[in-house]
Amino acid sequence: MKVSVIGTGYVGLVSGTCFAEIGHEVTCIDIDDKKIETLKKGESPIFEPGLSDLLKRNQKTGRLNFSTSYDSCADADSIFLAVGTPPGDDGNADLKYLKMAAETVGELVKENGIIVIKSTVPVGTCDMIENLVATKTDKKFHLVNNPEFLKEGTAVEDFMRPDRVIVGAKEKFAFDKMDELYAPLVAQGNPIQHMSNLSAEMTKYAANSFLATKISFINEVAKLCDLTGADIEQVRSGISSDVRIGKHFLYSGPGYGGSCFPKDVKALMYTAKEKGMTFKIIEATEAVNDAQKTYMFGKIKNHYGDDLTGKRFAFWGVSFKANTDDVRESPAIYMASALTEAGAEVHFYDPEGSDNFEIEMKEFKHAEGKLRRFENMYECLSDCDGLVTMTEWREFRIPAFDMIKSRLKTPVIFDARNLYSTEKVLGYGFKYFAIGKHIE
Repeated sequence: MKVSVIGTGYVGLVSGTCFAEIGHEVTCIDIDDKKIETLKKGESPIFEPGLSDLLKRNQKTGRLNFSTSYDSCADADSIFLAVGTPPGDDGNADLKYLKMAAETVGELVKENGIIVIKSTVPVGTCDMIENLVATKTDKKFHLVNNPEFLKEGTAVEDFMRPDRVIVGAKEKFAFDKMDELYAPLVAQGNPIQHMSNLSAEMTKYAANSFLATKISFINEVAKLCDLTGADIEQVRSGISSDVRIGKHFLYSGPGYGGSCFPKDVKALMYTAKEKGMTFKIIEATEAVNDAQKTYMFGKIKNHYGDDLTGKRFAFWGVSFKANTDDVRESPAIYMASALTEAGAEVHFYDPEGSDNFEIEMKEFKHAEGKLRRFENMYECLSDCDGLVTMTEWREFRIPAFDMIKSRLKTPVIFDARNLYSTEKVLGYGFKYFAIGKHIE
């Protein structure tokens, strides 16, 4: 099938590249000239394991192309809208980019063409976009909602081996065409679920908000473990062995971040309020997460005092999670802001996210001159008063503790990701702080 993808952000680029990998003829479109030129050179503007190899291979075969022109949409069987829908000040998704793309596509869509909303959108958006496109064409077209469930760091694997594919549409023709498009990915039996557009839109928000709630729940339990002396690692093992609960998204840490959970939680709350409902559980999820991002900062102040002037801390990791360069809503931003505002300096090292972190931190004037980037995880520790683990990169999991101790000014570890064995760290003579772990 011929596929056009509007938007070469995270979702659009991964989706377009993977569609090409399974044999479709794909053109990815973006209005950013610089980004398109980068992609034409076979270079990915984002870090995602496995993506660069797929991108280069499918460009070489001719199945994957990049353009700033919408021309390919005129001949496309399916046109995917994968543009950004960032949260507005009120928490609702800003649909201006989606509307602009839909209007342009509407002028080009062919007879019985399928327009697929891949962006995460509020419930009811498909009806609005369908009416908008109808003002631009007299041709028969089909409006489909096909939400993505890609986890940054494993997005290629998630796309190629989906748990399920959600398709919201009105007519059998659209369902059949989407089944054909995704057929190679569900050959082993994972389902394509057909539903209404409204249900597909709600499914996306409900899924992400539920996962965010699991994270906030386990973080609240971890706080209670800190107060009672229980150990969150033992508690997590105990509850996650129950098949009704499961083991995923039940790791305590500095809270969730990234481009999806924060904005999807806000958008679901907005939709509820718009309908006269208070979504109490989701509001609590957000409030808990906001506090969790600087929970370890409280432990640092309890250890060193409120005035941290002259103190220096080393961050291992600034991306919001491992295997990505995405720092959007990263807990490291909030921790760095809090520490520098209290007078401290921050050294930081991240395998992929440092460039983006430096850009984000420019918004915090009180951090100016107090941040220093390193390209080696151990050099980052030099003359620091403590190590703070902020991201769970694999290279941080089994470090040389004797080297950490020799580099630090004082042997203190603030483990915001609970990466280390308490017994082992204490055995090396460190003062150790974690989240919800029993430390004697």
